[in-house]
Amino acid sequence: MVITVTTSTVTTITTIAAMGLTASIGIMAVASLIAFLATKEIASVSSSGSLLRITRFLNVGILPLVMAFAVIVVIKIAGG
Repeated sequence: MVITVTTSTVTTITTIAAMGLTASIGIMAVASLIAFLATKEIASVSSSGSLLRITRFLNVGILPLVMAFAVIVVIKIAGG
């Protein structure tokens, strides 16, 4: 009986910890996406060569974050 309670307790705590880690990674990904998009918009207003280079450089980070955001949205919609 004690082993069953201990096993179910560990499983529950592990599941809750994994969900918390997943949520925090999702929040960090969305915050990074927002920061990258805002920086890109601010840098694209200028005609400076270095700022235009920064704008092109930010595209490298934006694309994977957009894909991660799309996966998060699909999972949230499919999950209920």
